[in-house]
Amino acid sequence: MSITLSDQDKSTLRTAAYGAVSLMAAATGSPHKAATNATIALTSATGLVGHVLAAKAKDIDLEGKTVAALADRVLPALTAAMKLLGKQAPAEADNFRSTILLAVESAQVHLDKPSTTAEMARKITAALDAGGVAGVAAVDGAAAAGRGRPELQKAIEEIVDSGFVGVSVRVHDERGEWVGSAGTAELGGSAKPPTNGHVRIGSNTKTFIATLVLQLVAEGKVGLDTPAADYLPEFGLDERITVRMLLQHTSGVFNFSGEVYDDGTVAQGIAIPYGTTGKEWMDNRFTTYRPQELVELALSKPARFEPGMGWSYSNTNYVLARLLIEKVTGRSVAEEMRRLILGPLALSGTVVPDGPEIPGPYAHAYYRYEDAGEQKTADITRQNPSWISSGGDMISTTQDLHTFISALLGGKLLPSPLLAEMCTPHPTGIPDMDYGLGVFVVNTDGGGTVICHNGAAVGHAALMYSTPDGSKTLIAALNCVDDAELSIAAAFQNARQRLVNEVFCGAPARPKD
Repeated sequence: MSITLSDQDKSTLRTAAYGAVSLMAAATGSPHKAATNATIALTSATGLVGHVLAAKAKDIDLEGKTVAALADRVLPALTAAMKLLGKQAPAEADNFRSTILLAVESAQVHLDKPSTTAEMARKITAALDAGGVAGVAAVDGAAAAGRGRPELQKAIEEIVDSGFVGVSVRVHDERGEWVGSAGTAELGGSAKPPTNGHVRIGSNTKTFIATLVLQLVAEGKVGLDTPAADYLPEFGLDERITVRMLLQHTSGVFNFSGEVYDDGTVAQGIAIPYGTTGKEWMDNRFTTYRPQELVELALSKPARFEPGMGWSYSNTNYVLARLLIEKVTGRSVAEEMRRLILGPLALSGTVVPDGPEIPGPYAHAYYRYEDAGEQKTADITRQNPSWISSGGDMISTTQDLHTFISALLGGKLLPSPLLAEMCTPHPTGIPDMDYGLGVFVVNTDGGGTVICHNGAAVGHAALMYSTPDGSKTLIAALNCVDDAELSIAAAFQNARQRLVNEVFCGAPARPKD
């Protein structure tokens, strides 16, 4: 359905949206941080609403007003905006409502006045609802959406009960979009995790890197079955290792983050958050590692098997892929990511980090460790992910991950033959789970197939699942208290299976002991 807005209508939308940000900023006690977080949320809007809010205009005059004066102007504008959109395009009314509530939620991630903030959020929600069109989001982490899909809301609440601090989920399927959250954004807090907050996505990074390499194959700059040594001669790689083997984890190169062999023997690599090096990683979590030194460490160790003669998950493969991208293009992987993926898909919330910072809003990540015989828990949301590099260093949002995986599998990023190569399963030895090029190919309990690549990033985790055509997706962001013993691992696997079964099989999974 087409919709035409007058200049006055557009002014009403902008006044309502940015006015809501101003009201929340005034209520939080941390106005600058709240306004920044909420404004970022507004700029992530899509569709007609996104177009209107992105336009620079001089019709928003909200400065120098008291909170009461702002409320008198903004709350009626919110109601008016919902009414004018609802008359012409109810979907855009829902879009507007979801955008405003995401901004409201983002403003509450760091708050000093929870009771005042909650009251202002209630007034904004009431003003939106007075417009007569009910949306699919809600201030409390999509409680309204939970009423529409109670089985999903119940699932994420039970996942929190299993040991997570917070969970946010985004589902796109034949019933539309559902977004929900449960738990809290931080330990001891009351605000729920932002439903489109930033999260360290761990090994989902590999899907982005594999896509970049395949795009360079499509451009004729890289050969999929060409020896990787042809592009990276400085490392003395085995000439039998091809680019395909790097993306497929069949190269046999040692994993710089450590290897666990079939007999249980552990071969240490760099200090990582898990096992005996947990405290060392904690003490050095702001250290910067160069990708080259990670590769050199790996190549100083014996290969796990002859190239092409086995399958073993190795982060080294994807750091080599990163270096290959940079060598072939003469640009950083971040620049190439913007050129080929982030820019074309407008993934404004996705970052290839170059330091410890993470953009707001976000849910907090934690790490429990022992220091001088005492158990301590630290907020490690800020950490330098260069220790894992392109094996898992990226940051994104649930909306961006949905956009990415649906576009990728929908054929918008790769030619059909290369997309088919990407999703062709290679045996891993893991039941019902094979590997393509940067993606897992999984057989569900319901007999279907999904394409995915999950990731954990010390206190953060992200799930990214889709049907092979990109039409149905499940994205989740989780925050937890991690530790060297991987105590959360069983709960993570149960959460993953529970959500997959709910979304793709229509039934909950039976938790494993």
